[in-house]
Amino acid sequence: MNYDRYYTHDLVNGPGIRVTLFVTGCLHACEGCYNRSTWDRKSGSPFTPAVQQALLAACENHDGLSLSGGDPLHPANRADILTLCREFKQRYPDKNIWLWTGYLYEEIRELEVFDYVDVVIDGKYEKENPTTLPWRGSGNQRVIEFRKTAGL
Repeated sequence: MNYDRYYTHDLVNGPGIRVTLFVTGCLHACEGCYNRSTWDRKSGSPFTPAVQQALLAACENHDGLSLSGGDPLHPANRADILTLCREFKQRYPDKNIWLWTGYLYEEIRELEVFDYVDVVIDGKYEKENPTTLPWRGSGNQRVIEFRKTAGL
């Protein structure tokens, strides 16, 4: 898996102060996408074990981890995202994970990563369907909360 960037003090991608990872790779190609530069899964930098440890360490004094992109659930990203989520929850069981994906939850609900994710924002971005609702780019996207640690 490759990543484009991560923020260690993010106030936009979920509640509280968060660490946000933007992975590369997206098959949805939504018109008007804000992060079009992350579509190519070969762009960015390798998400190495050292990068993962630095990212997890940055979560120590924050409210949670947010996963965006690109698409964290691009088939090429799923194994590494699962490993990251599993280790995050082992280290920080009371903190939350938020994940943005262009897939509908019903299409991917069998993925093991949902054993660890607290909130998923699902659905493709629709340029013609703007919204002012928090944490969504378009009105079709849903905020689906799985656990009380979600921070909502």
